Amino acid sequence: MTDLPQYDLVIIGAGPAGMASAKEASTAGLKTLILDEQPRAGGQIYRNIGRPILQNRSILGEDYYVGESLLAGLAQAPLTHIPNATVWEVTGENSLCFSAEGVSHQVGFKKLLLATGAQERPVPFPGWTLPGVMTCGAAQILLKSSGLTPAEPLVIAGSGPLLLLIACQLIRAGVRVEGIVETTPTANYGRALKEIGGAIKGWRHLLKGVRMLNEIRRSGVKYYKCATELRAEPGSEGNLASVSFRKGKTVHQLECHTLLVHQGVIPNTQLGRAIGLEHQWDEAQQCWKPTLLENGCSSHPDIFIAGDSAGIGGAIVAEIQGRVVANEIVQQSGLMGQKDSEIGSLRKELAHQLAIRPFLDHLYRPLDIFLRPEGETIVCRCEEVNASEIRGLVKYGCVGPNQAKAFCRSGMGPCQGRQCGSTVTALLADELGSTPSKVGYYNIRFPIKPVTLGELASLSQPAQDRPIK
Repeated sequence: MTDLPQYDLVIIGAGPAGMASAKEASTAGLKTLILDEQPRAGGQIYRNIGRPILQNRSILGEDYYVGESLLAGLAQAPLTHIPNATVWEVTGENSLCFSAEGVSHQVGFKKLLLATGAQERPVPFPGWTLPGVMTCGAAQILLKSSGLTPAEPLVIAGSGPLLLLIACQLIRAGVRVEGIVETTPTANYGRALKEIGGAIKGWRHLLKGVRMLNEIRRSGVKYYKCATELRAEPGSEGNLASVSFRKGKTVHQLECHTLLVHQGVIPNTQLGRAIGLEHQWDEAQQCWKPTLLENGCSSHPDIFIAGDSAGIGGAIVAEIQGRVVANEIVQQSGLMGQKDSEIGSLRKELAHQLAIRPFLDHLYRPLDIFLRPEGETIVCRCEEVNASEIRGLVKYGCVGPNQAKAFCRSGMGPCQGRQCGSTVTALLADELGSTPSKVGYYNIRFPIKPVTLGELASLSQPAQDRPIK
């Protein structure tokens, strides 16, 4: 352990939380290492911000370019940033292993900050595995990384703020959108009204939503509200040919070669779970999130979490949390952090930014059929296990996701349960008449990402022969 390169703080993830915390900690004097899987810092929201592909800044909108100031701060900070780095193990002895450029490294840390962000909620519905069906987030990756847009004709379906944002971005990019199919149920509006106080505090977010809706209407794109029974239909060659849905008593069918789907985002908890950190079920956001103290500390005294991996809040919230948590780590390290008044101001702004979350959580709660699918709908894409199979396991004595692995291999594929974990938990809870909190989640084990034998073997080489650059 003493031969390992040592850092005061290692940060995993270079999104808004990771970038903000890295600058804060390193400028205060902590020896800081930031690791990120992407070739450039930015995370999903600010992906490729250091080298924007699109010349027309209006396509992605001004919120995207807020990331430029964060990136500039990161570039000026006295730290080590390793892109294209995959963290695949964190040990109980305050060390971790990661691979970069085909070589594995092991480093020690005094404090670890997980800023791994969010993932899109899995959207199991009939036909969601067809070629041509992709998530709104995937479409954004194409647009931000390569300046590419999905094949037309294109339909966007689902619920949540990202649905409106990607629609506006594609429309600005000149894509012909055949229709937007919103699945937000009517009952959600009544539930959301109970949180109108927080929505009023976050009126700027509401105003952005109204502006996007107006932009969509001006474009002439057909907008279908309160849709149900969403289904992707294959053509003669097995690819996506159309999407069907019900609105009221009428069944609609729209021809499309690409269907973008979205039902919100959930925290990326895989690494925290593999470490063994405590997690809890968030009923409002219908997802798992880590159990944290107010200062961002997890159930492990040396491991902190900030940003959307701590609970969905968005880019600005992630940035503020990154700064607050970094300041806590700086102070615990015995160095001078920010003044109490400055931290107080940050916490006040954090509360202000989060005030609208209960309203959004109620408004954009997915239809139950997406959370707890039925019939032949595929749940585990890796092992091709459907909803009926998962539900049927209960009669054989299955009481949790980890038993389900043994019964039908769900969660044992390449994604290690990222795409089916929350759905399997919900289905078993439904069949058992229990709750997701009691049913639990998959046990995640290291390595959490694929690692080659060559990368493993490289750890046997002396550290000086594989320097961290």
